[in-house]
Amino acid sequence: MTDAADFVTETRVFYDTVAEEYADHFGDLRPGTPLDRGVLHGFAGLVGEGGEVADLGCGPGRVTAYLASQGLSVFGLDLSESMLAIARRENPGLRFVRGSMLELDVPDSSLDGVVSWYSIIHTPEEHLPALFAGFHRVLRPGGHLLLGFQFGDEPRRYEEAFGHTVSLTFLRRRPEHVAALLREAGFTLRAQTLREPDAAGGEPVAQASIVARKPPETAV
Repeated sequence: MTDAADFVTETRVFYDTVAEEYADHFGDLRPGTPLDRGVLHGFAGLVGEGGEVADLGCGPGRVTAYLASQGLSVFGLDLSESMLAIARRENPGLRFVRGSMLELDVPDSSLDGVVSWYSIIHTPEEHLPALFAGFHRVLRPGGHLLLGFQFGDEPRRYEEAFGHTVSLTFLRRRPEHVAALLREAGFTLRAQTLREPDAAGGEPVAQASIVARKPPETAV
């Protein structure tokens, strides 16, 4: 099993190193912005105006800000203090905290929504069940989860990015496998999307998303 401290540290160091260049390169949500906005807009509609949401692995806060613009009460969490500095600089009215989505300091059943937008792509396979169980724990019954991730089977290792020497693996996944793990964690599936890569925007592979729900409590 991959030690959690190892990949968490590697992820943090990578994004601390490239934060400014990353934020400049991805000046909007994603290269496939119109379609991605549609997914995020739909998720916001499911959660409902005023819903309390955590954007986990928020990076420079662009998704956090978009969800806030859709009427959600959202905060961002990230490992990288450099990314959080950008998020706070660009969105002074929003709350951003440092932390790991594997060790969520969030009360049980306290959120209406959880977003992990291209954040599970650095989490090794063996840690996904615990990660999804944590997402399930913090959601209120009836709450929604949104995952965005790269589609595929073969990981890609980066040893250089934006002119920096770095080390980080980007893991691609198949929606049907992620969906099966979410069901095992207690979620029901609401929607799955798959879009082709935006080659002009630098995407090497197709992009996927899943919306899942923690089942509502049933009356006895």
